[in-house]
Amino acid sequence: MTGKALAATLVLCGLGAAACGGTAQGSAADPARGGAASAAKSPAAGTTQNAAARSAPEAAEPAADAETAAAAGSSIGAKPLSGKVIVIDPGHNGQNYRHPAVINKKVNVLTQWKACDTTGTATANGYSEAAFTWDVSQRLVKILKSRGATVKLTRDSNNGVGPCITERAAIGNKAKADAVISVHADGSSPGNRGFHVIMPKKINGPVDPAVGASRKLGISVRDAFKRGTGLPYSTYIGSSALDFRNDLGGLNLSTVPKVFIECGNMKNPDEAAKFQQPAFRQKIALSLADGMQNYLK
Repeated sequence: MTGKALAATLVLCGLGAAACGGTAQGSAADPARGGAASAAKSPAAGTTQNAAARSAPEAAEPAADAETAAAAGSSIGAKPLSGKVIVIDPGHNGQNYRHPAVINKKVNVLTQWKACDTTGTATANGYSEAAFTWDVSQRLVKILKSRGATVKLTRDSNNGVGPCITERAAIGNKAKADAVISVHADGSSPGNRGFHVIMPKKINGPVDPAVGASRKLGISVRDAFKRGTGLPYSTYIGSSALDFRNDLGGLNLSTVPKVFIECGNMKNPDEAAKFQQPAFRQKIALSLADGMQNYLK
């Protein structure tokens, strides 16, 4: 087996784990669920991921500052987030597929050992989750900064590898963030649709004191996302777009309020088409900013 084939095989093995490390425990989710939740970043999704990572059409440049500021200020007072620290965690990374030994390394998430990271999923035509989450996060940073927040990212480009889920949690903790959001998109069966928010459970660990605040953050994000994007609640996971988990390192290791957002299903043709529109990604970013602001105020 050539080195290239071996690397591809290892990456596909990584896709058998959840977006942020493995199959959910204690969930009544459809086995076809994906994203941060399962293996759909599944065999169906995995068969295209390496090619997707190599040839995925990159997202269009984020909206111009003037456009972003105008959108951000349309119904928001001046600098409403002054003094707030927010951490944005764009899921995965564009070159993860090139580094299987790194991303498949097991790390301790307290309830189990999981992969450091995964490659994520992609649309049928090869638009990668890593590119999507990076673009949305860049837009979100601009909006939040225009509202006065101090904003930090867990990765500084879409051309690297990682960081591991443990490091992503540590960045939010070190920043003493008032709120953290991890941006993802799911990779479930094409017939499944809708978004959901993932929140932590108590595990007799560091996240326990932040569970209540994380739930409030999650509900605020869910409500704003529904209003702002018009996307439906997930038809295949969670209850009213809310899912509580104790197997994600990014949540288990967080000492500050934190949630994941699965913005929709990249394998669903309608949602995949929307995600590839810069104007819709801007709408997603604005909705996430509104949800976080509503929580923080």
